[in-house]
Amino acid sequence: MRLLFVGDIVGRAGRGKLLAELPVLRQAWRLDFVVVNAENAAGGFGITESICEEFLGAGADCITLGNHGFDQREALVFIERQPRLLRPINFPPGTPGRGANVFETGGGAKVLVVNIMGRVFMDPLDDPFAALERELGTCPLETGCDASIIDVHAETTSEKQALGSVADGRATLVVGTHTHVPTSDHRILPGGTAYLSDAGMTGDYDSIIGMEKEEPIRRFIRKVPGARFEPAMGAATLCGIAVESDDRTGLAVRIAPVRLGGQLSGARPEFWEE
Repeated sequence: MRLLFVGDIVGRAGRGKLLAELPVLRQAWRLDFVVVNAENAAGGFGITESICEEFLGAGADCITLGNHGFDQREALVFIERQPRLLRPINFPPGTPGRGANVFETGGGAKVLVVNIMGRVFMDPLDDPFAALERELGTCPLETGCDASIIDVHAETTSEKQALGSVADGRATLVVGTHTHVPTSDHRILPGGTAYLSDAGMTGDYDSIIGMEKEEPIRRFIRKVPGARFEPAMGAATLCGIAVESDDRTGLAVRIAPVRLGGQLSGARPEFWEE
């Protein structure tokens, strides 16, 4: 199965890049399933229903969120009627929406997607390790699903790596989001799970993690808030990770970073472009 995960969409620049690229990539790379993290899609903070529908219409099969998932209050309502939009599974009981779901591809394969949020330097949510164990136990590869993708929205690489190691051999892909900077540690772990500490953002990298530079710099220097953070509007880079899985086991057989356009050096899965 051919899987694509796209890192955090930031503001209008990131939205425009995703909408321009994803329909083309779906066809050119013959993608079976696409996950997009969109917790910063609406002006850098949260997601709206119209943006969610745009991304699904462009070719996303599932959209994941994170700590900014409910910054747009309408998300508290429409997430209940949109099964393809996930928020972190370890939010407290009673939080609107769902943190995991099983989706069917056009070819009839089943894909489990789980959205988890870390706790180190983040909000003190429920235990992400226990939540991951529950989901992997409930829907194992081969018998419950044909592939599984875990979005770990977390601050520290150590927590992401720990969750990746716990899932190794039991998930197709464990990929980190949240820090908006792509890491270069993409690999297949010993048990067969594809891993990347952070997919990076889809947005303007001539910025401070997707935001215009002036206000973040001012806050670092002055230590008090002033103007609102505004997403940078320059040329965007689409960042993510491409994974090919074994149809029999659901484990990863190939992995490659994706970086298209904008400020960063390009990267594409050459094994899909032969």
